[in-house]
Amino acid sequence: MPATSASWFTPATKMGLSIAIATGLYGISFGALSIAAGLNLWQTVALSALMFTGGSQFAFIGVISGGGAASAAFSAASLLGIRNAVYGMQIKQALRPLGRHVPWMAQVTIDESTAVSLGQSDPAEKRRGFIAAGAGVYVLWNLFTLVGALLGERMGDPAAWGLDGAAVAAFIGLLWPRLKSVEPIMIAIAAAILTALAVPVTAPGLPILVTAACAAIYAVATGRRAPAATEHGELESIEEEKA
Repeated sequence: MPATSASWFTPATKMGLSIAIATGLYGISFGALSIAAGLNLWQTVALSALMFTGGSQFAFIGVISGGGAASAAFSAASLLGIRNAVYGMQIKQALRPLGRHVPWMAQVTIDESTAVSLGQSDPAEKRRGFIAAGAGVYVLWNLFTLVGALLGERMGDPAAWGLDGAAVAAFIGLLWPRLKSVEPIMIAIAAAILTALAVPVTAPGLPILVTAACAAIYAVATGRRAPAATEHGELESIEEEKA
């Protein structure tokens, strides 16, 4: 048994667990902000357990807190969640899961589990990293969502604590680390300008949908001009050559 445990606690597992702890703790802010946006305890817990993708969850409560309709909130969250479908195709290709494992693996296919898994070269390490990050984030994110929601219920008026606009700030916090090159920075600036122009002339919740639709059109247009996609092994070799 000790040998088996030691063989499982590898660098990929350690990386996955460390990311799970850091990401899971952020669930406290989601739980509190969800309560501030007007959701109750069980709605908040269900949102984390079922939707389980941070960007989409913050977008959802951001629209709700701004007075948008539930349909607009779900649409915004769904548009941001499209990336998880792309991750799913990558993970299926890399890990080749059995059919009975697909449902739970699909649930924990998020930014963190995908990044840790595809960052490994050994097939066994890819699987360990995926499980450690995916399952770890799921358990801790939901646990700390509950903690944050319980704290949020005891805070009283959200505006008194400055939480009425904090969902937007939290979403920006998720976005900021991704702005690492000129193109995403320019897209973010254009999206901010378009949203600011749409806010006065559209109903709450619609500006983010308009902006997301424009971003999707841009992605399709630029994607057609991009080179054909390569396999993961080819991508890794290209990255090694650049390094």
